[in-house]
Amino acid sequence: MLNRIDLRGARRDPRGLLPRAQLDVSVAVESIRPVVEAVHEHGFSAIREATEKFDGVTLERLRVPAEAIAAASEALEPEVRAALLEVIKRARKVHADQRRTDVTTQVVDGGTVTERWVPVRRVGLYVPGGLAVYPSTVVMNVVPAQEAGVEGLVVASPPQASNNGLPDSRVLAACALLGVDEVYAVGGAQAIAMLGYGADGADEADRCEPVDVITGPGNIWVTAAKRLLRGVVGIDAEAGPTEIAILADDTADPRHVAADLISQAEHDPLAASVLVTDSLALVEGVEIELAKQVAATRHEERVRTALTGEQSGVVLVDDLEQGLRVVDEYAAEHLEIQTRDAREWAMRVRNAGAIFVGAWAPVSLGDYAAGSNHVLPTGGCARHSSGLSVQSFLRGIHVVEYTEDALRDVAGHVVALADAEDLPAHGDAVKARFGA
Repeated sequence: MLNRIDLRGARRDPRGLLPRAQLDVSVAVESIRPVVEAVHEHGFSAIREATEKFDGVTLERLRVPAEAIAAASEALEPEVRAALLEVIKRARKVHADQRRTDVTTQVVDGGTVTERWVPVRRVGLYVPGGLAVYPSTVVMNVVPAQEAGVEGLVVASPPQASNNGLPDSRVLAACALLGVDEVYAVGGAQAIAMLGYGADGADEADRCEPVDVITGPGNIWVTAAKRLLRGVVGIDAEAGPTEIAILADDTADPRHVAADLISQAEHDPLAASVLVTDSLALVEGVEIELAKQVAATRHEERVRTALTGEQSGVVLVDDLEQGLRVVDEYAAEHLEIQTRDAREWAMRVRNAGAIFVGAWAPVSLGDYAAGSNHVLPTGGCARHSSGLSVQSFLRGIHVVEYTEDALRDVAGHVVALADAEDLPAHGDAVKARFGA
């Protein structure tokens, strides 16, 4: 079922040889630009038109009524409520430890620099609602923003025809459990434009004020809209289809490996599932398991399309050292290590959104209840970007305090560098304080 890429004996860089979905966000940007510009210029009427076109829903209002959020919480299945509360508790525990504290450095006597960590004022949190709905993503977006101290939390999620034009009821219930009451029934590129530019609504109470930062995963149209809005607001990342890579040796259980590959393929026909191994026996066992498990899974067609696509496959390597180089080059959103001494190999990985160590830490655990965040970089962006965290909502601000004596001591150096850069007024601003 899986395509095979044989890198055994290869001495060249694996870049360009690894399976990857071919998505051109720049093309999507041009396709979606008219929608974003229309929302910027016309607000509610443009959002209403785009929602009718893309979601098949006619919006009477943008904002979800408070009573609808409360009703969704009341109707939530007890087992789902218990699961969400446990996920919230674990996520808070992990993210609370990420909060940075202000630090003051005494550079010289009378001269200090304090780094303050200040939360942004207002954030827009996008929760997808296409092939699946994601109350867990509400938790992953909201908890780090709350732990950062953000004052204004805004959730946008696509309206569902099956829920009377409101976002999915479980998404609304998750908002209620987290104390978020500003929720908009808007999805896709029009939601990103609404959050970034703000928009009028059916009346003044329905207006959405612009945010400072937008976070959360979405499809290629959401990603394209984020690219257009970058610079207008802060953007967490340009998320693409989900990915799993598994670095495994002959100790891995083929049932586990197959199940984990399927778990990510279930998200989207473009989802990537990649196995990197030096064991042909494992590959053969995984193929047998895939044949059985894919046929039995609910979303068989979607899974089969993802697993047989160009973005998925098996990469055969000589040994785990080569395998480590391959997974570092691939820079997966989710990386599982199912090998002997799995933690030792995991601690040598440089590039991954999140790493799952050993047989008992599947990606599914991280998607929901590990305490980690599941909003992670995709498409190789883990080489330079991190997943969503408390830091995503904080800005470091340097506060500089110097006494007269401390400035006098360094004045000559400031003047010398100002003259060297042909910026004499910089030096004059210092000299003016000392009458020379």
